[in-house]
Amino acid sequence: MAHKRETHTCNNVNNFAEALATARQMQQNWLTYGVDFINFYVEDVNGDWLETWGNDEILGNSRLDAIKEFLVSDDNVAVRVRQYLGERSLFDFAVTLEEYWRSPEVDNRLIAVKNLLAGGENIIDTDDISLVDLANSLLVKLADIL
Repeated sequence: MAHKRETHTCNNVNNFAEALATARQMQQNWLTYGVDFINFYVEDVNGDWLETWGNDEILGNSRLDAIKEFLVSDDNVAVRVRQYLGERSLFDFAVTLEEYWRSPEVDNRLIAVKNLLAGGENIIDTDDISLVDLANSLLVKLADIL
């Protein structure tokens, strides 16, 4: 028990030391570069990020709602997905699917959806034609919906 407490305390101290070093570096950048130090910490400082603040969360929620509505619908693909998932959580599947949808690479989406349908197994190449077909059909439906 004492060993676990020491390890936990050591982790907390390490985390604090790391946060402190980051804050010190940020302060040093501020002193060195003035307000231009923000360029080190914000990618698109001159973009419209302030005007669009919070839109990602709103869009993310509406996407998730649309995915959940689709998955419980009578659509043929949704029915096949529910059958394929069996007893697995449809909500967890929808949340993860929405996260995968944000991937800009379509090929990455297909691989991710195949893995998600397969229960998290890492199956980049598979001979299961029904799984590949279902993943493709699901992505086509999501493209229509979203």
